[in-house]
Amino acid sequence: MNPADATSAGPRVRGWRWAPAWILAYVALWPAPGYAEGVLVLGALVAIVHLALSRFRGGEQLLSNPAWALTSVLFFAYWTPELVSAIDAIDPARALREAAVDLRYLPFLWLVASAVADPRGRRITFGGLAIIVGIWTLDALVQAATGTSPLFSGIDGIKIAISGHGMCTPQEVAGVDRLSGVLGPCNLKLGPVLASLSPFLLFACGRRMGTVGWLLAAAAVGVVMVLAGSRASWITYALALVLSGWRLVGWKKLIGVFAIGAIAVGTLSITSPQVRERIARTAHAVSADVEGVDSALSGRARIWSAALCMVREHPINGVGARGFREAFPACDPEPGALAVWGTGPALHAHQIVLEVLSETGAFGMLMWLAGLALAWRAWRFADEQARERARPAMWALAVTLFPLNTHLAFYSTFWGGLTLLLAALYAGSLLARE
Repeated sequence: MNPADATSAGPRVRGWRWAPAWILAYVALWPAPGYAEGVLVLGALVAIVHLALSRFRGGEQLLSNPAWALTSVLFFAYWTPELVSAIDAIDPARALREAAVDLRYLPFLWLVASAVADPRGRRITFGGLAIIVGIWTLDALVQAATGTSPLFSGIDGIKIAISGHGMCTPQEVAGVDRLSGVLGPCNLKLGPVLASLSPFLLFACGRRMGTVGWLLAAAAVGVVMVLAGSRASWITYALALVLSGWRLVGWKKLIGVFAIGAIAVGTLSITSPQVRERIARTAHAVSADVEGVDSALSGRARIWSAALCMVREHPINGVGARGFREAFPACDPEPGALAVWGTGPALHAHQIVLEVLSETGAFGMLMWLAGLALAWRAWRFADEQARERARPAMWALAVTLFPLNTHLAFYSTFWGGLTLLLAALYAGSLLARE
């Protein structure tokens, strides 16, 4: 092979050069979910058309064979339970529709994996994600100081100019009780999103600026985590700090970081009524009565009891993906009683194990465990260089899927897309062909 051929082959070996920008555009548009979904769908279509026109030739140049395999397996571990759950779901039409629509994720995941399959792509993608998290964190800190998110105000102004109305209703704006940041008061997911993506910022700051950079990033994101009010995201972020910090600063200093963090939370509980209310609610868990525990968990105990009922009634393939709300009234342990979350049924199980078991049954759980086992096997047999390049994606995926926590709905469009994105980033970077 002559040098000219090697030069011309380089971009193909390294994948689609536009893929990193596409992935970053998708994430950056999360504050406008409709546009983000459009980018996802368009990316999936472009990927599948590109592959079809090439008759899938050159696939080994785009991704290594193990990366193709692991990315596809992780998708089917997520998607196959959806399809099987539709057989006798509470709402078969909806379950089938969810399974059919979610097929769009497969070519998009190939696109994501190809974006990090070479050093240039990983540098742009992982660095870009770190920058997005950093900007969203600074924006949230400005909101904490001034009461207004500059980024969301800009998005809201564009929305008003286009459609004549804002992103959120006046009632949603008036009822917000926590830091909402760039996602806005009608999409209170800032805490979970930043917690899941924080490993990219922590890794980048630790690598470029050492301990000082990691500490500054940890402190900034930590303040936002507490003010964002999601206690589940506090656990997720604590895990991200442990995974990213113990190698960099050591266990003793990491314990000191958590001690300082506890003092900071105590200080914020004095100055912020919202933080004080959440800490007081958490303290209800030490009470002996069921009502106290349920109050501390924001009604989760009642929801989890209903989920266990669904598991007993539909043990093989569950009530159907996204069928929790339809099945909830029949399994509600306190029918007719006003729930902590207000009126209406619970929308999902708020816990990954119970969500998978209740909506997709034992079959779904086996498929998820199989996917996790293969992901872990790939990590176990990878060399240290491969582990190092995949570390931020692995951290992000691990803290997002941590089972001893409460979660958003993994079979929803938003959180399912985020989780599969992290899975593809992990597979593509770990099994990249260097």
